[in-house]
Amino acid sequence: MATNERVISAGQQRALETNKVIRNTYTLLSLTLAFSAVMAGVSMAINAPPMNFVLLLAGYFGLLFLTSYLRNSVWGLASVFALTGFMGFTLGPMLTFYLTAFSNGGQLVMTAFGGTAAIFLGLSGYALTTRKNFSFMGGFLFAGILVAFLAGLGAVVFSLPGLMLAVSAMFIMLMAGYILYQTSEMVHGGGETNYIMATVGLYVAIYNIFTSLLHLLGVFGGDN
Repeated sequence: MATNERVISAGQQRALETNKVIRNTYTLLSLTLAFSAVMAGVSMAINAPPMNFVLLLAGYFGLLFLTSYLRNSVWGLASVFALTGFMGFTLGPMLTFYLTAFSNGGQLVMTAFGGTAAIFLGLSGYALTTRKNFSFMGGFLFAGILVAFLAGLGAVVFSLPGLMLAVSAMFIMLMAGYILYQTSEMVHGGGETNYIMATVGLYVAIYNIFTSLLHLLGVFGGDN
């Protein structure tokens, strides 16, 4: 009887810890998305120019490493806001371009926003309600993201617009899969147990889906 009680107690404790990670992750994700939107607005207000690609990568990976290093301390919260604020600021010039270069730029941006929200809410809701385990996708997603990232670098360096379109489509599919994977890891408690890093993973997925959707919409639905 005592053994059964200990097993039940341990199971309840794991469930409480899992729910805490999920609750903290979505709370922090909401705050970082709002802060990122504010920084994008600041960037647009001051008419910031597009950031150099090398500086963008250096800033992103530098802040990502810092956030990972500080993930178990209170400074990790400051770092995750620095990372998402930086990414929001770099988004400003892109939004300015679409709003000024296309007569239907506002519609394109709102469509990309709505599509991103629908994808995230639909997939995360599915993973949370069905509680299916998508951990098997981890290796495939890692390899796919690496290939897509290198292909994206090649498309930028060699100015290959066709490849950029393919990369955008790849990132939408891969980030959609990552949302399922990351949410599943939190639900089952055997994967990501740090809500700061879980937030970063979901934020990056949302950011990439939005920018990739905007790119595709601009090419196929933009009016000059």
